[in-house]
Amino acid sequence: MKTPWHLSTSFRNEATVEKTRDVEYLISSGGVVHFTESDETQVVLCHRKTPDTWCLPKGTPNSGESLEETAVREVLEETGLSVIIDSPLGYIQYSFANRHDKRLFKKTVHFFLMSPVGGNIEDHDFEFDDVFWLPVSKAIALMTYPNEVSVVEKAITQLESSSAS
Repeated sequence: MKTPWHLSTSFRNEATVEKTRDVEYLISSGGVVHFTESDETQVVLCHRKTPDTWCLPKGTPNSGESLEETAVREVLEETGLSVIIDSPLGYIQYSFANRHDKRLFKKTVHFFLMSPVGGNIEDHDFEFDDVFWLPVSKAIALMTYPNEVSVVEKAITQLESSSAS
């Protein structure tokens, strides 16, 4: 869906210019894959070296695919891990622009708490340079996007509340 969006853009040492951009709404789905051993919870992060990016696995639905199916498929592709969904975690929203054609994208990413049931992080696809299991505190310290940090924090809160019951 495209709608016009008026953007006031300011450039260094230049006047503010008014531009109209097309807005495209995007949806993605992904997960927080967790594993707890000896009272230490770890999560999976994907790492890209250039630009240096640490993030959760996520991606775009194929035609006819549900958000849950997308999340499971994208986690398998990007991390090499087969997973099952434990519970939904909600969604985050953000915007970004394409500098070349002046389009604005407004993206919603749905996340799920997931448990691994097979696979190996060495079998991740080419989209990321590395995939790591990391203790939650280290993962949060490395993560590039604050909105994804909040998703991991929510996942840990869910895990703690379910283990307390």
